[in-house]
Parts: sequence; C-alpha cells; structure tokens
Amino acid sequence: MKERRNFLKSFTKVFKEDKKENIIVRPPYYEDKDFFYKECINCDGVCSTFCEENIIKIAQDKTPYLDFTQGGCTYCDQCAVNCPSDVLKVEYKKNIEVKIQIDMLKCLSWNDTMCFSCKDPCLENAIDFVGLFKPTIGQSCTSCGFCISYCPTNAITIK
Repeated sequence: MKERRNFLKSFTKVFKEDKKENIIVRPPYYEDKDFFYKECINCDGVCSTFCEENIIKIAQDKTPYLDFTQGGCTYCDQCAVNCPSDVLKVEYKKNIEVKIQIDMLKCLSWNDTMCFSCKDPCLENAIDFVGLFKPTIGQSCTSCGFCISYCPTNAITIK
C-alpha cells in the first residue's frame, strides 16, 4: 500500500504547491486558551520533544502547534503528561478542534481514479467510499490529520 501512495505522490507534486490557508492547529489537551497563551510563551517547548509522531512544532511566539505535513496525532497523551506548566493535561483531552474536508475537485477518487491513500492511514476508519469512489469523512473522524499527509493531490484540507 505504501508503495502505491509513494508512486501516486511522485506524479502529483504539482498539486502540493497550492497555497494553504494558515490555520494553526493546537494540541488537543488544553482547556483555557488564555492560560495556554500566557504559559506556553514561558516554556521551552518541552511538549514537542515527547511527541511520538514529531508533529508538535513550536511557533515563533513559543506556542505549540500541530504540523500534519508528515503525519498525524495518535492522541498518545505524552505531550500532556510531560507538560511542565500543566497547560496541557490528559483530563482536558478532546478531539482536535478543526474540521477535515475532502476537496472533490482535487481528489483522485472523486475524479474516477482509484485511490485509497486517505483511507489506509485513518486510525478511526472514518473515511467511507461509495463503491470504490467518492470518499466522505464520517462522524467518527477525530481530526488526527493522518489522512492529510498521505493524500497525493493535497485534496484534504483543514477548516
């Protein structure tokens, strides 16, 4: 399966150059946004060092954000467990606060080319296909972001 995804990616690099909206995605373990901003700027980004998928990055303002370009969030809790200022806590755990969508115009499957690149890495089995085509994202989506990096045409977006 991975070979097929890489093969498709090699032919679709042109799509990856599209401009993306600058949506900042935060780790799913904080409760109070004001406390998050106040305390994270005083930290050295410890949470990013414990991320098993290496998707937590530290912005210029020293706040953590998720970068789905190379993977997704497994909700492993390690960023929260190791947060030195208790901004991120396991008891605040929630789904990531974004909506994942499929752009039908860019999606290979929506355009009659068989592709399951988004479905294969989905941890929640949240992507359904009508027949072999027309993928849709279902209610069980946790917005983990794994599907984003695997899409060879950059058809999966964050809103």
